[in-house]
Amino acid sequence: MELFNTIWPLALMFVLFYFLLIRPQQKRQKAVAEMQANLAKGDKVVTVGGIHAIVDSMDEDKVVLKTGDGTRLTFDRQAIRDVNK
Repeated sequence: MELFNTIWPLALMFVLFYFLLIRPQQKRQKAVAEMQANLAKGDKVVTVGGIHAIVDSMDEDKVVLKTGDGTRLTFDRQAIRDVNK
């Protein structure tokens, strides 16, 4: 019985950490990965560095972005933070 009284607070803490920290982070990671996989030419995006641009072309792991002045910049897909369609 003493062993049970020692273990149940640890199990309760693990369950709380899972639902408050681990699970929400996994959902965010899944949503970001899905957004990056569904990029399409013409999407308005924001990079991790804060650059606002339009997707000009892309391949499996790189995206070419066209900025407001016509400059073309190449980024990794992981550098895309947000898509504004």
